[in-house]
Amino acid sequence: MPSTTPVRGAPAPRTPVQHTFAELGTPLSDVTFVVVDLETTGGRVSDSGITEIGAVKVRGGEVLGELQSLVDPGRPVPAFVARLTGITTAMVATAPPLDLVLPSFLEFSRDAVLVAHNAPFDVGFLRAACEQLGYEWPGYRVVDTVPLARRVVTRDEARNHKLSTLAALFRATVTPEHRALADARATVDVLHGLLERLAPLGVTHLEDLATASDPVPPDVRRKRTLADGLPEAPGVYLFRGPGDEVLYVGTSTNLRKRVRSYFTAAEKRRRITEMLRIAHAVTPVVCATALEAQVRELRLIAEHEPRYNRRSKYPERQSWVRLTSEPYPRLSVVRQVRPDSAHIGPFSSRRTAQSAVEALQDAFPVRQCTARLARVSRVAGSPCALAGMGRCSAPCVATTAPDTAYDEVVHALRGALLGDPAGVVEPLAARVGALAAQERFEEAGRLTERLRAYLRGAARTQRLDPVARCAEIVAALPTPDGGWELVVVKHGRLAGTAVTGPDDDPLPVVDALRATAEVVEPATAPAPACHPEEADLVLDWLERPGVRLVHVSGPWSWPVRSAAMHVDLAQVRAAVDGDGEIDRSVVGGALPAVVATMAPC
Repeated sequence: MPSTTPVRGAPAPRTPVQHTFAELGTPLSDVTFVVVDLETTGGRVSDSGITEIGAVKVRGGEVLGELQSLVDPGRPVPAFVARLTGITTAMVATAPPLDLVLPSFLEFSRDAVLVAHNAPFDVGFLRAACEQLGYEWPGYRVVDTVPLARRVVTRDEARNHKLSTLAALFRATVTPEHRALADARATVDVLHGLLERLAPLGVTHLEDLATASDPVPPDVRRKRTLADGLPEAPGVYLFRGPGDEVLYVGTSTNLRKRVRSYFTAAEKRRRITEMLRIAHAVTPVVCATALEAQVRELRLIAEHEPRYNRRSKYPERQSWVRLTSEPYPRLSVVRQVRPDSAHIGPFSSRRTAQSAVEALQDAFPVRQCTARLARVSRVAGSPCALAGMGRCSAPCVATTAPDTAYDEVVHALRGALLGDPAGVVEPLAARVGALAAQERFEEAGRLTERLRAYLRGAARTQRLDPVARCAEIVAALPTPDGGWELVVVKHGRLAGTAVTGPDDDPLPVVDALRATAEVVEPATAPAPACHPEEADLVLDWLERPGVRLVHVSGPWSWPVRSAAMHVDLAQVRAAVDGDGEIDRSVVGGALPAVVATMAPC
């Protein structure tokens, strides 16, 4: 049976001290640590057993007790393990089995913080032992001395962070020898040495140890309490400044866990660290679903324009490519969609939109001048250089009859904007191939980028336009527990959402959701009645496997020969087999399902 040896000299009661708010928590001097070490027959829990347990209980720098016992692993001890530890099969043959030793350890370590060097190894074996013998895992707080050592012990001081190396560095009173109790005693000295070095870094309380191994500035670390009390639920969080202004908006499926991560080494963005230094509070907005949380994030960013958010702050700055409504239409880059015109977009920047315009102008001899032209001019104009190069039919010189040739160009151009992109892809792809054959790779690259800009804008339009025209879409997605996630979409905008339980009838909830959904006025299609990124999020959700349409007010479709099948030119080209069919094993799920059976344009 294991022997427990109490040690005299437990620390006397301390005089109460009034701490500041920044120091609230459990001082490390008041924490009871149980430093544990195991010896095993191998390195894997699945096929190895414990041969020895050693543990030392300490508080305030004083040793309160020790526990040590050999354990019969129920299997032979391999020769290499016997050479390493000195524990042989004969030694453990008469030792107590694990079902007698484990209860003693669990009682010895009750209400303590578990410490180990390379803790995942020891804790993994202990957790597996509890599961095997039917004991509930106590849910210890665990401190691993390895990452703590990496935080404060440099390579100049120690060549590695092994226990023997650290024990020598901190002049431990016991030399590690691959025996459980000796290694646990050495780990106690290493722990005290590490805590002594961590104290000047602001690690003075138990709560500090959770992120002590992270290289986080002390002033930022002290604000980790902003995450306290946040719900572990999906939603949106708002970091607020001294004047209650919104500094940053984010979203997560677990609000508390996500906000805590800002105060660890996982957060490496300098501007976010700057934001954390001035943040005073975090406001949570709990949402019923992850989709609602993502949409609320976009809306809050657009509303508050937080200075530390970079994306989606200015939806009005997104650009569209428009085919103007005039006697001889031309292409222009605009901020808003206008009625009775063909558009593609939106594009993230005006520069990208202009690249799409240049791709279209490369494929079609559409006029590039900005002058207003009459259908039939009284005075003939002067043709420009583009007309001389055959890149414009020069409608400005028509004085006797309308330029019907230009009408044909505009008709083909409108088709490329709204439907089949073959009129752009084929001539530009041929030019890219010719340039590459001539080793004019820079020109070929610029032309390819222009073509891709056009295709992405056209594909996005063809995806947004149908949902923007639908007055109402009601859809349902099964939840893992057997319920339903319900969504109402109006003109691309999320107008309502709800979740039903596994035993609830979803149809009455659908009726109530439709009756109480937000009233949404339509925008000018193809623009949705919301931020375009919100419509993208809604479409991503609607296209998820398992989503079922409950109600659709109008047609919801997009062209078979759409721009989406050409967005990644290299991928689609590799996916086309000898019969002209698309190999979906190459393309994957990136293309609309209806395209899978169609030959490429």
